[in-house]
Amino acid sequence: MNKRSIREQIFKILFRAEFNTREQMPEQAVLYLDSGDLTVTDYDRDYIIGKCSGIMEKLPEIDEKLSGQLKGWSLSRVGKVELAILRLAAYEIMYDEEIPTGVAINEAVELAKKYGQDDAGPFVNGVLGGLSRNLEKE
Repeated sequence: MNKRSIREQIFKILFRAEFNTREQMPEQAVLYLDSGDLTVTDYDRDYIIGKCSGIMEKLPEIDEKLSGQLKGWSLSRVGKVELAILRLAAYEIMYDEEIPTGVAINEAVELAKKYGQDDAGPFVNGVLGGLSRNLEKE
């Protein structure tokens, strides 16, 4: 599985976080990967589950940083698809040193265009661009 496909699978699992408790998410990841719809190597499975766990662990910090970028909005108003995409990209920007910030933002915008509402691409780009600029200042 290539990196883009792996990122897409992580996004789909994170989307489930809006409908399940944090405690249920490890099981949800396994259920998703074992659904039979995907061919996943052991390496890909471990990477996907590990990254999902890392994101869920850092969710309070990620949501706090994302909330700071939403002028006049709250995270509860952000669409569930866009929120999952933002959380994934914010984690990559804030905690994953293997992924350049520009790549994280670009991949998030592509996911938003594919899965989000019509204006999701520019919205995701703006939020993540602001996040990366603020993190550079810190």
